[in-house]
Amino acid sequence: MKDLMGMMKQARAMQEKMQGLQAEIAETTASGQAGGGVVSVTLKGTGELVAVELDPSLLKPDEKDIVEDLLVAAHADAKRKLDAVIQDKTQALTAGLPLPPGMKLPF
Repeated sequence: MKDLMGMMKQARAMQEKMQGLQAEIAETTASGQAGGGVVSVTLKGTGELVAVELDPSLLKPDEKDIVEDLLVAAHADAKRKLDAVIQDKTQALTAGLPLPPGMKLPF
């Protein structure tokens, strides 16, 4: 029974740490660029797009398609970076836990 109580205590501690991690991730930001930096976007940890920066040279009517493509590429770059930060933070929190292979947190 001592082992069960210890496991319950660990589970509660892990839950509290996960809540703290989720709050930290929500405030984390990542920026992505495209076109050699002519387009830049910033995402919050929640995936919310919070900023877009465009180089003035892109603001030509005949380059609308290029700007749209660059915005999508910059968003994808920021999302990859954000996912990497979240993965690093989650791995740091779960280091040493006996989790089954392939199990990802947060659930």
